Amino acid sequence: MSEETKVKKKAFSFHTNPNMFEKASEEEKAQQVHMRESVSFMRDAMRRLRKNKIAMISLCIIILISLIVFIVPNFYPYNYSEQDLSRQYLDPFEYSETEKARMADGEKIFPHIMGTDALGRDYAIRVIYGARISMLVGLIAAIIVTIIGICYGSLSGYFGGKVDLIMMRIVDVIYSLPDVLIIILLSVVIREWVSTSTSMLVSRLGSGMISIFIVFGLLYWVGMARQVRGQILSLKEQEYVLAARAMGAKSSHVILKHMIPNCISVIIITAAMQIPSAIFTESFLSFLGLGVNMPMPSLGSLAADARMGLQSYPNLLIFPAAMIFLIVLSFNLLGNGLRDAFDPKLRS
Repeated sequence: MSEETKVKKKAFSFHTNPNMFEKASEEEKAQQVHMRESVSFMRDAMRRLRKNKIAMISLCIIILISLIVFIVPNFYPYNYSEQDLSRQYLDPFEYSETEKARMADGEKIFPHIMGTDALGRDYAIRVIYGARISMLVGLIAAIIVTIIGICYGSLSGYFGGKVDLIMMRIVDVIYSLPDVLIIILLSVVIREWVSTSTSMLVSRLGSGMISIFIVFGLLYWVGMARQVRGQILSLKEQEYVLAARAMGAKSSHVILKHMIPNCISVIIITAAMQIPSAIFTESFLSFLGLGVNMPMPSLGSLAADARMGLQSYPNLLIFPAAMIFLIVLSFNLLGNGLRDAFDPKLRS
């Protein structure tokens, strides 16, 4: 301690001599701080998600598959509908006699990575297009389910009383219906109705795709609605909601600005878990012949076509089945990781 900062101790005082102590530096003060860094809820959840190795590996697989199915077809040399009967049932990386002759003349021919099917179509590009259809159906179905479920569940939970009673009984009725039977019946009816439409959207997407989206919009939103309703019932008793009402805020403002943002974790988790369910349902419908229209391939329709030659050409079933398995498993594991990351009870 310097001479200027020394404090003279009074005679006969029993107090500790202040000259024996020194002021702590800023670094020494920082060492005593054990407070956790202040972060937002979303940032904290993302940090927890990054620590989940299984979820991050699944996310990387989903990103890789997405890049393949949306970028590779732009420069892939074969088309999913291109037929050549001279190259029927080729094994992976095998060339037909015609292609071998062309290669002997010096022409470069891209190999058939997954072989060919009964009509000589390159199987790799058909699997890629099938995976693209599955990814699009999963994402669009999740968006449809999320929008309907949020609107329905938030209104039911916010108004409560008889409104909630009637709306939840409708949900219970839909839950009690046999899913598979209703999906098949709706798909057939909607497919016939949509096929007679002259709409530009229907002509581009096909009646099968439109019918699948309508089925998801009619049946698969009930889970999201229940989750959002449960969150709204607990949030509407909070003080900030009461304060907003006391200030004269409209019900729509309270729901959109105060309640739904606080339900975002449940919404993200439920939507992420809905994607693999939608992909599996689309593959199931396509397997039964109720999915996308031919000649557009789907993973389910590819698996259905491969059944007839399962013993002779098992690779035609292995490739689409493996793609379905990989996509659904990755989305499920990512959904589990999001659930763990957004659950505040797991925070250490």
